[in-house]
Amino acid sequence: MTITSIARPAAKLGDIWMILKDPKKLAKLMVIQDVGQRELARAAGWKAHSYLGRLLAGTATNVEPEPAARIATYLGVGIDDLFLVKVDSSDVQSGQTNKIHNRSHASRATRRLHG
Repeated sequence: MTITSIARPAAKLGDIWMILKDPKKLAKLMVIQDVGQRELARAAGWKAHSYLGRLLAGTATNVEPEPAARIATYLGVGIDDLFLVKVDSSDVQSGQTNKIHNRSHASRATRRLHG
């Protein structure tokens, strides 16, 4: 007997990125631990330190999840201590909204038939 499964289409996740909560807190951690911009930028996986400088100056706030995790790990803090997680869920939400909308119509129709 052969069992076959029906593949479910993968749900599209929205884009994920991190937002630096407080540039001053990052700068303070760097000073306390004697970590320079170039060193932390390398730990984040960046080739240059200029973006880290922009984060520290507050002119940039968005960081990809992987470098954010590397920065937090290198400084010995939790990711959520430094960053907020943001998900662009407009595509996901519209898909979920359609599912909920369809379910609610189906349940109303069933109630009408049985009630």
